Amino acid sequence: MKKIVIAMFLMMGILFAGQKQESIVIAAANVMNDIMSIPESSIPPKLLSNAKAIAIIPHVIKAGLVVGGRFGRGVLLVKNKNGWSAPCFINLTGGSLGWQIGVQSSDIILVFKNASAVDGIVGGKFTLGADAAVAAGPVGRNALAATDGSLQAEIYSYSRSKGLFAGVALDGTVLSVNDDYNEIYYKKEVYPTDIFKGYHIRVPKSGQVLRETVARYAR
Repeated sequence: MKKIVIAMFLMMGILFAGQKQESIVIAAANVMNDIMSIPESSIPPKLLSNAKAIAIIPHVIKAGLVVGGRFGRGVLLVKNKNGWSAPCFINLTGGSLGWQIGVQSSDIILVFKNASAVDGIVGGKFTLGADAAVAAGPVGRNALAATDGSLQAEIYSYSRSKGLFAGVALDGTVLSVNDDYNEIYYKKEVYPTDIFKGYHIRVPKSGQVLRETVARYAR
C-alpha cells in the first residue's frame, strides 16, 4: 500500500512539474499581444525590429509602506542569426525608497538595444541603471520617428499597471537567470547560452508560441 501511495505522489509530481513555468511563458505571450494590440500605447515596431533582446515579466509585484520592494519571474528572448531564441527564465528583484503605500501588480517589458546587457545578465546579477542605462520607452507606432535622436538608453522599459502605484521606475532593479526554472521547463540542466543558440534543447509548445509572437511584432 505504501508503495502505491509513493508511486501516486511521484506521478503527481511529474504531471504538475513545469506547470508554473508554462503559465509564465503563456502569460508573457498574452502580455505581448495585449500591449501591441493598442497602437496608441504600443511599443514602436521599429524599436522592436532593431532590438537585440526582449524580457517579458508578467505580474511583477511591488508592495511597500515607505520602503517598497519589487519581485517577478519572467523570460528573456535573444535575437540570433536564426531569429528569436527560446525563452530563458529570469528573476526581477529590486527595492525603492519613498513615500508609498499599497500593492501593485504590473506587467513589464524590457527592450534591449544591444547584446552587452544580455551578456551581463548571463554572467551574473545585472542591475538596471548601474550596469546599463534604462529609460521609459516611447509609445505609439509613430513615436520613434519623433524621438529617435534622443533615444540614448541601452534598455527601454514598458509597464502595464493594475494596482495603486503609477508609473515604473526601474533603476536599481536586478535581473538574474533562474536556472531552476530553466531546468524544469526544458527537463534537463541547461545553460542560458544553450537556450539562446538552440543547442540540444527541445522547446515546449508554449515556448514556440512565445517566440513566434515576439517575431511577429519585431519584424
